[in-house]
This record gives sequence, C-alpha cells and structure tokens, in this order.
Amino acid sequence: MLDPKFVLENLEKVKKTIAERGMKLDISSVTELAAARIKTLARVEELRAERNKLSKKPSEKSIQRGTAIKNELKNLEPQLKNLEEQLEKILWQIPNLVHPKTPRGFKEQDNKTVRADKPPKPDFKPLDHEQLAKSLDLIDFEAGAAVAGSKFYYLKNEAVLLEFALIKYAFDLLLKEGFTPFVTPDLAKPGIIDGVGFVPRGPESNIYLLEGDDLGLVGTAEITLGGYHAGQILEEKDFPLKYAGFSHCFRREAGSYGQFSKGLYRVHQFSKVEMFLFCRPEESEKMHEYLLSLEEKIFRGLEIPYRVLDIRAGDLGAAAYRKFDLEAWMPGKGDWGEITSTSNTTDYQARRLGIKYRKSNGETAYPHTLNGTAVATSRALIAILENYQKEDGTVEIPKVLIPYVGKKLIRR
Repeated sequence: MLDPKFVLENLEKVKKTIAERGMKLDISSVTELAAARIKTLARVEELRAERNKLSKKPSEKSIQRGTAIKNELKNLEPQLKNLEEQLEKILWQIPNLVHPKTPRGFKEQDNKTVRADKPPKPDFKPLDHEQLAKSLDLIDFEAGAAVAGSKFYYLKNEAVLLEFALIKYAFDLLLKEGFTPFVTPDLAKPGIIDGVGFVPRGPESNIYLLEGDDLGLVGTAEITLGGYHAGQILEEKDFPLKYAGFSHCFRREAGSYGQFSKGLYRVHQFSKVEMFLFCRPEESEKMHEYLLSLEEKIFRGLEIPYRVLDIRAGDLGAAAYRKFDLEAWMPGKGDWGEITSTSNTTDYQARRLGIKYRKSNGETAYPHTLNGTAVATSRALIAILENYQKEDGTVEIPKVLIPYVGKKLIRR
C-alpha cells in the first residue's frame, strides 16, 4: 500500500494514478475519514489519560467521573474502530504509483518496445506447439481435460525432460549470481496473497481458494517469497537479498483470450522459477534493470528470438510501479507471446506485509521489493518447440539444455 500520509497530502496525484490504470476507485472520502479518525482518536486518548490519572487517586468523585469516561469510551471506541476500518479498506485498494517513464494508455500498441530481435523466416510452414506436441507425443491435453478439466494437461516423454532441464538451467544461472534457492509452498494464506497485491476475492479473482480452509493456491512464487519475511525487520547490511523460488502456479485464467488461450499459452497449472529481491529504495531501479538482464541472459542462452516491452500503465498489476515483459517469437502463430515479466513494486508490498529493514544508523524503513520470472516452463516449452522445429517434424534441443536432457533431437 502507499504511505497513508502521502495519500492525504497528494490526493490528486493518487487520483491521476488510479485513472491512468483504468481503475474504478472512489477515494474522495479519504480526507474526511482521516480527519474524523484523528479527532476521535484524540478524544479517546484524552479520556484514557484522564482515566489513568483518576485511578491513581481514588475518591467518590473520581469514581463517578471514571464511570462517565467508561460510558463515553464505550461509544467512541467502536466509532474509532469503524473509522479505521473504513479508511484502511480504501487505502488497501489504492494501487502503487506509476513510474514517470512508463507509457500511458490502455491498448496493446501503447506498450513501448525497448529492443527486439528480428523474427526468423523459416523456408517451410511451421507448425504450432499443439501440432508438434501431438505428433511427437509430448503433451496430452485431452487426458488432462478428462481428469482435471479444460486447460489442464499431461506432459510426456521429452517434454518432461525439457521442463526439468529448464528449471535446472535457470537455477544454475541464478546460483552463479548469488541467489538463494527455494522450493516454496504452493499454498498461502489470503492475508499473504492480499499483502503481496493479489486480491483473492470475487468472481474476477485469478486465485483458487480452498473451500473450508483459510488458504489459496499461489499463482506465482512471488507470493510465497514476498511473504517469507512478513512482519520482520531485515538488516541493511544483508541487502540486496536475492531469492530464486520454484513453485507450481495455479491460475483461474477466466475469460476468453482468442489465439492466446490455445494449448500451453494460458493454462490453469504450470511450473515456474521466480526471482525476488529485497533492496534499499535507492537501488530498486538498478535492481529492476538487473532482473531484466537476467531474463534476457536466460533466453539468449536458449537462443530464442525475443523483444522487451515497457508495459503500459493500463496493464500494470496493482503493486507494480514499472514492468518489463519479455516476449518470444512464436512461429506457430507468427506473433510475439509473453514469456517472462519483471516488476519493481517499490515499498508497496513491504508496507502491506509489514516488512522493514534496519539502516546502519539504527533507523528503520520499508525496503523495496522486485520480482521477475526466470522461466515459466509452459511458455518456454512453446518457444522451444516452435523455434527449434525442423521441416521433417522433429525438434532440436537447445544447445544449453542438451547436457540436462541427454539428447539432441526429439523424434517419434
């Protein structure tokens, strides 16, 4: 969340941010609620102080006054609690600010292309990953749908080896960069999910909640890595904290996305290696570029053509101050498709999760948090199958993955 003091002092700026994101959120009552809360809190504290003072010198008069104070507090304390809850509810819904360089707009073309490879032109008509997966017996969507419903699937044969290879490849690269490896829970409490900036409520929610349990299936290890230090005070000397977490990811993916919903592109379950950083506020923009450079390094190593997009304000998640996407060239549909993203969330998540850090001078402050996808295996598999296919229907294994997979070619 944003600093409540900042919101009150910069209400118009916050309203502008909400409009730039295309959100419908009325914050006009914030000033009135804050003023009423301050007035009520002052009176409550005044009465409590008087009550404490009277308790030190008991007398018939002080007992009578104490009774009057008790009755007044009985009315005021629920009012104070109600005002605080109303104010907190609005503040909790306010999104992060937007980076000055983030492109504004709500359409796909409003994203800014930072850099892009030139898409290759094969001398044969490429198949899409669904066709390749079927002919090479790599993915069974029909069995997945029969067992778990649409948008679930079974990976088979070399697709399984490729998934494990991608995970190990990503971890090996990140370990050399000093990341601490994690395997995180696939479940989290709604308070953690909400604290990271995902709202697990309502039909539009992308989160699966477990009926009868105060738990939800995570859509990304960003949730569990962000929640790892919830309520803690970190030490500045340890920054930046660099975490790499593996988890399964579960997403409802409600709605229709046309060609982008086909096959593995938009599914209910996939595996992912996520990067997560805690750092000093003054370092977060540099760290954001660093995470982006690692994502690019991973896909350059795989020799997959890609482009980098600076994502428009209208498509940012509530926590993101700025976001870059990596999109791979996908010959099967002759278009680019998102494969990774990295976001700077400033101190937005840290405030919501109650995470602070202790400076060298002893003062405490909120750290900045950042996240980035090292590899989401489902979409990486699409990019590999479609870019490494041969005219005879076989698929080559990327050179960097051959040692992990143990073969150079996928064929029937």
